[in-house]
Amino acid sequence: MRIVFAGTPEFAVASLRAAARHHEVVAVYTQPDRPAGRGRGLAPSPVKLEAIARGIPVFQPESLKDEAAQQQLRDLQPDLMVVVAYGLILPKAVLAIPTHGCWNVHASLLPRWRGAAPIQRAIQAGDAETGVCLMQMEAGLDTGPVLLRQHTPIQPAELGGQLHDRLAELGAQVLADGLGLLRAGLKPIAQPQPAEGVTYAHKLDKAEARLDWSADAVALERTVRAFNPWPIAEAQLAGERVRIHGAVALADNQGRAPGTLLAAGRDGIDIACGQGALRLRVLQREGGKAITAADYLNARRDLVVGN
Repeated sequence: MRIVFAGTPEFAVASLRAAARHHEVVAVYTQPDRPAGRGRGLAPSPVKLEAIARGIPVFQPESLKDEAAQQQLRDLQPDLMVVVAYGLILPKAVLAIPTHGCWNVHASLLPRWRGAAPIQRAIQAGDAETGVCLMQMEAGLDTGPVLLRQHTPIQPAELGGQLHDRLAELGAQVLADGLGLLRAGLKPIAQPQPAEGVTYAHKLDKAEARLDWSADAVALERTVRAFNPWPIAEAQLAGERVRIHGAVALADNQGRAPGTLLAAGRDGIDIACGQGALRLRVLQREGGKAITAADYLNARRDLVVGN
């Protein structure tokens, strides 16, 4: 088969490796290099770096909507296009170019969590499980029929970054299974998504990372987990803005007002919430690095329980 792979972030790298295992990837599409780092120099995407290391030609159009970009893809004569977190819209004309259309690896159990941030939204919502789907792409946003799917539980203390890495590998496995079937002439049967249970995983916004102590402690703990490693939850703690890398919900707020410091020790810093309390375990001060609650307390001798 002649496979064209389209992807950009680290999540897509494992799937690129799976697609390239039989030396069938004739080209890789990825987003143009973007400014990154303190110097804001142009940086290649993780997928581009993997493609270069494998000697695969790389294309980086700003859009696939113009005829020149579409003709470039036609000239590659793809049997299949595999899309994993590419970040650009594929017009209907592009979807029709490959012989077998376009397949997408999506990090949720569709139709739950269509959209940009399915991994984080699943944790934030308290879902007990998630997974990956191999989907036949159509014009709608993640609306296409599902070819294969794999389920996996979300662990009680799992962080967004940890689940991201697990689903990236699971997605590569599902893609490899689908490609194996296609090579054998047994293309997976496309199952339309049910109309019930559709939810949208809207793109993460830094403003969402600000914790409101009047909220339920369980919800705040989920946000802390979901937003690690980005954008990292933040809150006001005794007059100081801190970022919170690790926290756990407690049942009792001792009847105190939200935001009240209930306890401070080596196990963590307990803050009263609207319901329950949140124990902060790993924090980061402005301009500093992530540290344990014990180290934070050594630097904040002014903290007074009950305030």
